[in-house]
Amino acid sequence: MPAVELSTGMRGDARKGTKHTISVLVDNTPGVLMKVAGLFRRRGYNIHSLAVGVTEQPTVSRMIIAVEGEPEILEQIIKQLNKLIEVIKVNDVTGFSTVDRELALIKLNATPATRMEIMEICNVFRANVVDLTEKTMTLEVTGRSEKIDAILSLVQKYGVREMVRTGQVTLVRGAQPT
Repeated sequence: MPAVELSTGMRGDARKGTKHTISVLVDNTPGVLMKVAGLFRRRGYNIHSLAVGVTEQPTVSRMIIAVEGEPEILEQIIKQLNKLIEVIKVNDVTGFSTVDRELALIKLNATPATRMEIMEICNVFRANVVDLTEKTMTLEVTGRSEKIDAILSLVQKYGVREMVRTGQVTLVRGAQPT
């Protein structure tokens, strides 16, 4: 199986601007994700990262959206999000002190001769080997986007067979709500 060529730089469109992280609390109902994503699409913005999950309240979901763009247009998108019936609250948490994490699963070509090298890289990045076969190793890496980009750049030489990354999840530090 051929190795997958990876770009570990910033993912997304060519629009210049500031990277924003937006937290959106929504009703946990079908179709809400499509409405929210549609607002970004209509404005021509590519969502770099999107993570959606239920909150501590089973009827409410939180969307964490990472997008790069001009602040003025993002301000308009946030105003439009606030007009959606299913949207409870929108916060642009850019600039706040936050805890951010992503998860990546990376399946590499691995031979008996390269396994120890790969495991040394895993130790440095606190990654876990979650599957091992005669020809492959699958790594689990959690951390900030930059950490995942860094380990990808180091293990790429072994041949990345497959990779999947979650969207960024974020909470504002301290008592302030996200």
